[in-house]
Amino acid sequence: MNTWRNASLAVTAVAVLALTTACGQDKGESPNGQAVGAAAPADGGYGSDTGYGDESAAEPKTAGQLAVWDSKKLGKVVTDSEGFTLYRFDNDTAEPPKSTCAGECEKAWPVVAAGDVKAAAGTDASKIGEVTRDDGTKQLTLGGWPMYRYAKDTNPGDANGQGVGGTWFASAPDGKKAALGAAGAEEAGGTEADLAGLSVRKDPKLGEIVVDSKGMTVYRFKKDSAWPMKTACTGACLEKWPVVAPVDKNDTEGIIKKGFVTFDRPDGIKQQTIDCWPIYTFAGDAKPGDTNGQGVGGTWYAVAPDSKLVGAPK
Repeated sequence: MNTWRNASLAVTAVAVLALTTACGQDKGESPNGQAVGAAAPADGGYGSDTGYGDESAAEPKTAGQLAVWDSKKLGKVVTDSEGFTLYRFDNDTAEPPKSTCAGECEKAWPVVAAGDVKAAAGTDASKIGEVTRDDGTKQLTLGGWPMYRYAKDTNPGDANGQGVGGTWFASAPDGKKAALGAAGAEEAGGTEADLAGLSVRKDPKLGEIVVDSKGMTVYRFKKDSAWPMKTACTGACLEKWPVVAPVDKNDTEGIIKKGFVTFDRPDGIKQQTIDCWPIYTFAGDAKPGDTNGQGVGGTWYAVAPDSKLVGAPK
């Protein structure tokens, strides 16, 4: 009995030492915390492993009553009346509207016909239009961009076409790319369609700061602590400062990996940490690039790639 008890104590001591090393020392990383794997990238471009190469393109059908669903990864995505995601193709043009997807491409990316299409509630109906394709059929456009479905989306809510070939993207209600990460990159002059779970953005005022997969600024709370790992943001605080959910360590770019562990909060929520500091986003940031949480209450600050507070008084 004593032997079992001693062994149990030894195992507990090793676990505590591992976490201490990660969150109080300069070497080692904690094995605790459940990492969330990154989504597997979509395979190929049109005509690549689509499974539709021997079939004739189906007769285009209209989208009917458009709807919008709020994807955690992609932001606001427009769908047809049956809930299927609508896509845009980078090789097309919006000014003037022009569709370049035909033949084998059209089999994998069925055209959305123009016709009796109604705007989703709360969206701009003037963005809805049509373009006459080379074969004479009329195709729905949003913001000038021709709209398509993806043959591998088999269920409402699927977005398997996102990022295929680096040229196909889910559409926002105005015809722009739905991916929040893509929007942020385009504004900054980049071309990335999506961001890592956590990465670094060069802010014109703050310098290098950490952002999440949507390009939203990541913050730390001065009243928290890294060792012992504690949070002072609970209850109503979390409505303004949502926690950053666990991120796979391999789904990060440019940030410190020491102390990159999951914090099992007392309220049962799992929260990502950087160098053992709990991290958050700010509900007052409406779009990628916003830093409205910077300096709030003299306690909330953006996070540098090395986990330190950006711009906090010393």
